[in-house]
Amino acid sequence: MDLLNTLVDKGLRRELPTRDEALAVLATSDDDVLDVVAAAGKVRRHWFGRRVKLNYLVNLKSGLCPEDCSYCSQRLGSTAGILKYSWLKPDEASKAAAAGLAGGAKRVCLVASGRGPTDRDVDRVSDTIKAIKEQNENVEVCACLGLLSDGQAERLREAGADAYNHNLNTSEGTYGEITTTHTYADRVDTVQKAHAAGLSACSGLIAGMGESDEDLVDVVYALRELDPDSVPVNFLIPFEGTPLAKEWNLTPQRCLRILAMVRFVCPDVEVRIAGGREVHLRTLQPLALNLANSIFLGDYLTSEGQAGKADLEMIADAGFEVENAGEVTLPEHRAPSGGGCGSQADAGCGSHGDAGCGSHAEAGCGSHEGGGVCGSAPAVPAEAAADARTDLVSVRRRGAGTDLAPNA
Repeated sequence: MDLLNTLVDKGLRRELPTRDEALAVLATSDDDVLDVVAAAGKVRRHWFGRRVKLNYLVNLKSGLCPEDCSYCSQRLGSTAGILKYSWLKPDEASKAAAAGLAGGAKRVCLVASGRGPTDRDVDRVSDTIKAIKEQNENVEVCACLGLLSDGQAERLREAGADAYNHNLNTSEGTYGEITTTHTYADRVDTVQKAHAAGLSACSGLIAGMGESDEDLVDVVYALRELDPDSVPVNFLIPFEGTPLAKEWNLTPQRCLRILAMVRFVCPDVEVRIAGGREVHLRTLQPLALNLANSIFLGDYLTSEGQAGKADLEMIADAGFEVENAGEVTLPEHRAPSGGGCGSQADAGCGSHGDAGCGSHAEAGCGSHEGGGVCGSAPAVPAEAAADARTDLVSVRRRGAGTDLAPNA
């Protein structure tokens, strides 16, 4: 397919595809999906070999968020039966992180529900970062606390944070349909604050909320412009008790096409399969490793993932290897030069200078109200809802905030 050959050539040169080319990837048929995966896989292997970076989530504060993100089980008005608890103490968070690190994780992501941290919250998280780093050599720590105020990113950096996550989630044009308590510009501002402070910026999207192909391309192009080092791709987990509980718009093949489009647009960044991979990719998860070079190990913030042991077996069986703690994730031209885990203002996702509080679809600090759908055209026919796999949505009942061992 000429399109795929063109996109591979551009990806190897870090050249931005045209919007029409990106849209064409999403429009390919299921018959062509293996060709799409093979093409995007060439770009992934060129920049990242066969390494898979493992990340581990620790939910520092769960539920009771004042923001109105329609996708989020922690949102204002959510009736989802999730765990609800206030701040974990530094030693509790460090113990939770240790389980993930023992399972092979290289980065710990510290997440807290809420609009954004107070200065006291930043102190709490700073103490937690220090506790984790004192006990684990070479660990990367990413904070995800919502909207940042002036000076907070710098304080997190001084405490030892390596990265900051704040997802754009969806396109600017439809953001107002899914959020009322903060704006798209607020999210962009926080990503820029993190970058300016020398933190490795992490920012991604949520697919499956009813958005159009144009919305997906818009948000991925906006991410490239923001220049994150890592781009989490979340697939909506439709929690009962949230406004988007009936949005079952994804198929495994659709998920693969979305990941491929992200890889072509941002060829040399860490593309992470985040929340919802077990629910929507299902048995095609190993194929997705040919597109993304990073995943979360074990459970998510409020939902359960597949067993950590199964993740490791999947990686090995697919012919990939877990990235070691001492290895540099990013290509040399994006490697750190005095700050962050690889952020560089002049590197970009290809040609120029990284939520809510969530690294995946069931986290995040605010994005929608009233069940608004974020797009003008459904991704798949409405009858696809008949194939909803609600049995795969399982609320987390173990790990942080409980007396049970975590899944790692």
